[in-house]
Amino acid sequence: MSKKGLVIVNTGNGKGKSTAAFGTLLRAWGRGMRVCVIQFIKSETGKWGEVKAANKLGIEWHISGDGFTWLSKDMDETTARALKGWELAQEKIISGNYDMIVLDEFTYPLKFGWLDVSQTIDWLKANKPPELHLIITGRGALPELVEYADLVSEMGEIKHPYQQGIQAQAGVEF
Repeated sequence: MSKKGLVIVNTGNGKGKSTAAFGTLLRAWGRGMRVCVIQFIKSETGKWGEVKAANKLGIEWHISGDGFTWLSKDMDETTARALKGWELAQEKIISGNYDMIVLDEFTYPLKFGWLDVSQTIDWLKANKPPELHLIITGRGALPELVEYADLVSEMGEIKHPYQQGIQAQAGVEF
């Protein structure tokens, strides 16, 4: 068996896409791998538990979003932030300084057409170092992204606390 930097996609309507990516990232970090996260949707003003933990551990973490897109008051700004996040991701990917990069919520800029999926995949094919593991999360992964990936997991919602009127809870959802 040969070693290869995997492209992993966590998608689907169920909870756990980012959580699984961050668990894998933590595992890699624990193995001494050089890791980085870029989040594309969550607001940089959020005090998310995963960001607090990353800061304590010294894990590099970047947030390019301004909040959940369906609540955006300025879609041009939201789109511009996502494109800036992609520019940062490209820099990190080609730098050779990382063993694993998580592009959290990256399916959305592709799904919403802010980035062309074919051009994005062509860029990754041409520029992603062969040993780099890349994890992409978010709902609605486009078929082209699924085809390109080495591993795709779909989180399916069977039952969720929201359906019972239970609000998101610190330490579980954020």
